[in-house]
Amino acid sequence: MTSSLVVFDLDGTLIHTAHDLVASLNHTIGLRGLDPVTYDDLTHLVGHGGVVMIKRAFALRGRAVSDDELQEMLGVFVDHYGNAMPGVSTPYPGLVEAMDRLADAGHRLAVCTNKTEGLARRLLDGLGLTDRFAAITGGDTFAVRKPEAEHLLGTVRQAGGDPARTVMIGDSLNDILVARNARVPSIGVPFGYSDVPVATLEPTHVIAHFDELTPALVEQLLTR
Repeated sequence: MTSSLVVFDLDGTLIHTAHDLVASLNHTIGLRGLDPVTYDDLTHLVGHGGVVMIKRAFALRGRAVSDDELQEMLGVFVDHYGNAMPGVSTPYPGLVEAMDRLADAGHRLAVCTNKTEGLARRLLDGLGLTDRFAAITGGDTFAVRKPEAEHLLGTVRQAGGDPARTVMIGDSLNDILVARNARVPSIGVPFGYSDVPVATLEPTHVIAHFDELTPALVEQLLTR
């Protein structure tokens, strides 16, 4: 039997990154005279890219912003965020042990994130996790990004996997949709950055903690 491939989203699934992203956002908008936003203001927007976060911050403060300004501020945001990595970002509880269980059982692991590939790799490098993954793809790796099926399918190819033996794990709508579009089962996690309960997005299965992520669960989902 071909070993399975378990593909993880990054922000809000593998790594709790929101505090560092909001810190970089506040640095960026502070240079334009905006008051800082809070973690609760923007948590559900993590994973949609820096531009969306910046636009939302301006909207919260009742300020207009042009496309040219957004691109300039995005550069500031990315520089600040990248230079501070890994900051206070940490793997979610039980993640490392779960990855050990899967690897020991012969399963491959990969990352499929809408974060740029360079930033994703820099973060994983800083946390000492890069070597655990057979593939790491970002929102700029292919011509499309989640929820387009080809982002996940391209990740599967890079990892040497088979879509019929793949499970996608994520915290938000894009993750559940990309799995559905690629016709692979999904596992939702409720501790990430979705603005609605992840169960309402109808993943194939929901786990409350990475202690529940076992080789047996993966096989169960692949043979339903």
